[in-house]
Amino acid sequence: MHGSHATGSPYAPHTEEDRTAMLEAVDADTVEDLFDIPADVRFEDGFDIDARTERETRRLVRSVLGRNDDLTELLGRGHYGYYIPSLVDHLADRSEFLTSYTQYQPEISQGFLQALFEYQSLLVELTGLEVANCSMYDAATALGEAATLADRIRDTTGHRVLVPERLRAERQSTLENYVAGTDLAVETYPVEDGNVDLAALEETIDEEVVMLYAENPTVRGTIEEHLDAVGDLANDNDALFVLGSDPIALSVLQRPADVGADVVIGDASVLGLPTSYGMGLGLFATREDYLRQVPGRLVGASEDATDRRAFTLTLQTREQHIRRERATSNICTNQAWVALRTAMHAAVLGPSGMVDLAERDVRRARDLAARLDGIVGVKAPVHDRHHLREFVARVDQPATAVAEDLERRGFAVHVLGDHEIQVCVAGVSDDRIDRFAEAFAEVAR
Repeated sequence: MHGSHATGSPYAPHTEEDRTAMLEAVDADTVEDLFDIPADVRFEDGFDIDARTERETRRLVRSVLGRNDDLTELLGRGHYGYYIPSLVDHLADRSEFLTSYTQYQPEISQGFLQALFEYQSLLVELTGLEVANCSMYDAATALGEAATLADRIRDTTGHRVLVPERLRAERQSTLENYVAGTDLAVETYPVEDGNVDLAALEETIDEEVVMLYAENPTVRGTIEEHLDAVGDLANDNDALFVLGSDPIALSVLQRPADVGADVVIGDASVLGLPTSYGMGLGLFATREDYLRQVPGRLVGASEDATDRRAFTLTLQTREQHIRRERATSNICTNQAWVALRTAMHAAVLGPSGMVDLAERDVRRARDLAARLDGIVGVKAPVHDRHHLREFVARVDQPATAVAEDLERRGFAVHVLGDHEIQVCVAGVSDDRIDRFAEAFAEVAR
């Protein structure tokens, strides 16, 4: 390997002689001959980016980031900023983890594969289902994959996919994009006081429904109280029952398998990732009956030639490798490194730690709602339900004005309607919650 002085670049180790030899081998005169870029889309200008030293670059980045508002976020709705133990960063940033792509070569990936196997085992234990993959892009793509799975295995000739009317817009949009190439049609069913309207669902569902989706907790933080009845409705109509949740919630809620769930999807990045607003980690667990239909990849435990326990990618349903026409998923990579972080965070917490974290979310959400409810002009929570992490409050003042006043005081919340605000306690320290409650009392008058 030649040094940067010989090549002019610290990243490309080839000298001019090297390049000339390679170009002659492929019968090309210049490197540009290797690319067929139409003239009308070719970029000929410069990027007008001045060269800077590392120190100057770090100073510039700090100054740009310093212009961000320093707000305490009580946003939630799928994005939660739990404290991540420093151990997770130190271990996950090891080069053998950080630079790994996909563990196709088990001979050199045993540690990573075992960690992913533990991640799958965590989801199996939390959901009660037999199979979990490792992993999906995010909860929205996992929901889309659940719908296409339902389409492949359905016994009915129907085409309806039912989701709650308060499903997050980005999840519904991704789901609709997934089913655009099928005859499936996404429809909504009503909710009542934050939860499934069982009577309305019973009138809506029929044998034409291929998949029924519900969430626990819901987008508004409420705990579904009759999931077993929802599961019975799905089963009675031969529909796949898909439940959305996350690992922290599942540590204290009913196991999905116990209420008849066939598939569990959601975002596992509540563990191992800070609030990222876009990047996630989609979990996908299902019954063993659908093992061959699971999207993404699965790590399995086997034995090597010397009868030692070994791990390998057992199933890779992305048949694009060799047989595109048989592909069951369009997931082209996975979130292995993020799944690794989730497994590490879960291992650090342990079973009792995960339960404590979830119970703390229930308690703190309840207590903050009670404090806000004591403010004149505020009703919290709006829904007469148990809540996890977040809740909706009604304010007599215009919600937008209240949120703007809170922002000026250093707090960010979601505005849901003319007089509704959603508040999330996940990852927010007790002292900041105290200051938020005091600020809320000032702006809601």
